[in-house]
Amino acid sequence: MTDSEIVMRFIARDEAAVASAREKYGERLMALAKNITGDNGIAEECVSDALFTAWNSIPPNEPHEYLLPYLCRIVRNTAVSRMRAERANKRSAAIVELTHELEECLPSPASVEDEAAGNELKAFIARFVEGLSEEKRSVFVLRYWYFESVEAIAKKRGISLSKVKTLLHRTRKELKKLLEKNGYEV
Repeated sequence: MTDSEIVMRFIARDEAAVASAREKYGERLMALAKNITGDNGIAEECVSDALFTAWNSIPPNEPHEYLLPYLCRIVRNTAVSRMRAERANKRSAAIVELTHELEECLPSPASVEDEAAGNELKAFIARFVEGLSEEKRSVFVLRYWYFESVEAIAKKRGISLSKVKTLLHRTRKELKKLLEKNGYEV
């Protein structure tokens, strides 16, 4: 089944859309979630939550040509949020309670300027990644978007472990230099 056919099922509110998406991309989505969470059970919950989110977001979104990236983004965001929540739950209950009490009188940590700067930085990094060679881009995205281990990247790309490490090191160094050149504090 094509991505467009699956999306059309989502649009038609056919419950088989979720099963079709899970059948076609379930393993890849699970691998991404597990890379982030490190736990099969939590990863499965993240994938299920992400498919539910997709159910609620298609329509109005219609990712006919990019269903896998669309689902991966939802899974990634779900898993990262879940891990942040897990870490927050480990904090002292008294500190969490005090934080909730003070929320109404504390200023928002992010201003409009901070949000605009964050959006500008995202666009800058996206342009940087687009300008990389296919090999560098693939290794960089696998490591920092999909949370793949260096070993897994080497195996997937059919290159040595040292080459992956070198590519990542040089790409990070290149990004840092470019950020500093454009006025970002690193």
